[in-house]
Amino acid sequence: MNTPVRPLLRPSRLAPGARVAVVAPSGPVSEERLQAGLDILRGWDLDPVVAPHVLDRHGQFDYLAGSDADRAADLETAWCDPSVAAVLCARGGYGAQRMVGLLDWEAMRAAGPKVFVGFSDVTVMHEAFATRLGLATLYGPMAAGIDFIKNARAQEHLRATLFEPESVRTITSTGSALVPGRARGVTFGGCLCLLAAEAGTPHARTSARGGLLCLEDVGEETYRLDRCLTQLLRAGLFDGVRGVLLGSWQECEPYERVRALLSDRLGGLGVPVVEEFGFGHGEGALTIPLGVGAELDADAGTLTLDEPALA
Repeated sequence: MNTPVRPLLRPSRLAPGARVAVVAPSGPVSEERLQAGLDILRGWDLDPVVAPHVLDRHGQFDYLAGSDADRAADLETAWCDPSVAAVLCARGGYGAQRMVGLLDWEAMRAAGPKVFVGFSDVTVMHEAFATRLGLATLYGPMAAGIDFIKNARAQEHLRATLFEPESVRTITSTGSALVPGRARGVTFGGCLCLLAAEAGTPHARTSARGGLLCLEDVGEETYRLDRCLTQLLRAGLFDGVRGVLLGSWQECEPYERVRALLSDRLGGLGVPVVEEFGFGHGEGALTIPLGVGAELDADAGTLTLDEPALA
């Protein structure tokens, strides 16, 4: 029997002076961008610490930030450090799938809940935190990401979510209804191609029953998006979904072509679908809590959380 999507344990919000660890579970990190991101975090009165291997590059595959073992060790050590209140990813790219199975999930569960932030390739980690730790996470800008460094809206929405989550309990987009209506459910999802790649792996989600599915992607041709959506539909992952939020499709083909595909593949689900919701790889990306009960109003372009994202 497929397990429904349920609300997850919310970690505590951050307070001024909190120590936050920056890790690189996926691709290599620019030192210049990392330093710029750290300056922003310090400006928020946080105490950022950089994991030992964040600036590494894999000896053979330069699309990885160091070896799988080192990337996993950085994340696990940061998570299990009782002085660390949050773990922030430096960037996405590719590589989380290679190291997620190397983590000691029992040790991480014993360390207790804390805030986890990232998006894109980090979708793999969001799914793992949900299914293995039962923990709500934040799909939002990353510490060395260009959007986080350059865009005030992306910065402010993440900062408010971390420190004053009740102030962003209703997330408002400029998007419109691809399929009108309202729906209640629990948020989950992330980058489309990563969700498709995770299907069938150990501890992967098998159903969206009761869920509000969040989808976005970057740099994919329409036929590849079609393939991922069709794979998930055929696998039954979308069975029982309550609603769909569509984020950015940056560097994909012209949006009208992508929009036609999204309508074709998702319009038949019989649930509200809102497009251009403002999260993901687009400019000024909003932070979307995953694992939180909420109401989607596709016509108004709003997601109203039952509780603040963080306790």
